Amino acid sequence: MYRFLLTPRWLGYLALTLVAAAVMVFLGNWQLDRYRGRTAINERIDAGSTMPPAPLRAALPAPSGGSGSTGPAPAERLTWTKVTATGRYDSANVVLVRGRTVDNVVGFEVLTPLVLADGTAVLVDRGWIPPAPGAGATTQPQVPAAPAGDVTVTGRVVSSESGGGAVDRRDGKLETRRISIPRLAKQLPYPVAGGYVLLDQQAPAADPAFQAVPIGHTNNWQNFGYVVQWWLFAGMSLVGYGWVARREARRMAGLDRPRRPVDRAAEAASPASA
Repeated sequence: MYRFLLTPRWLGYLALTLVAAAVMVFLGNWQLDRYRGRTAINERIDAGSTMPPAPLRAALPAPSGGSGSTGPAPAERLTWTKVTATGRYDSANVVLVRGRTVDNVVGFEVLTPLVLADGTAVLVDRGWIPPAPGAGATTQPQVPAAPAGDVTVTGRVVSSESGGGAVDRRDGKLETRRISIPRLAKQLPYPVAGGYVLLDQQAPAADPAFQAVPIGHTNNWQNFGYVVQWWLFAGMSLVGYGWVARREARRMAGLDRPRRPVDRAAEAASPASA
């Protein structure tokens, strides 16, 4: 009854179905890996909000090159770790990161190098501020001065952002669109750590003009939904092949003969003729 499945045409259908199902399973597995990776990020973010701060060097190795060089990037498992460090802010090299949105307002994140006792530095994201009142979104804001003297910061370790773009100096401040530490380090007169610190607390206290940069969790459940979707598609393709094959087998066996159309007009007229 099913010998027709061994014909070249049906073997070709089977091969296409198996290839399609295999591709869909692969895509589902890929999305599963992304789901696990994003879940791990969310878990690190949550853990960082409750853990005691570790020394900066526990998560960010010291850079070993000369001026303008960048240290090793933080290990993935150490991103979002809460750390603490003490140094002096370099107010001559403030970095404005434009195009950053908080509460639907486009403004700037303000990074300032914290120079440590060993002569190296780590960039500290001190927070977000809006543009100058009545000005455009790219107009430089009034940046509160950094505290003088020794400053102790506590915050989360964040990796350098991908991409880059130009780093310009305007009105005594560096401006950029992305926090690309290798590009920023070339503008600075000391070695710079390969990740930056997103500020949680500071002593002396931070200026109230700064708004904390929100830490958003990744949408891992979207990836999980894609996993289910691709695996369902794979199963449906196999079930569909089986359904089409069964219908063909019944047709060839004469079990699914087409029914003659019913003449409804004749049925309606038969009582009157009687």
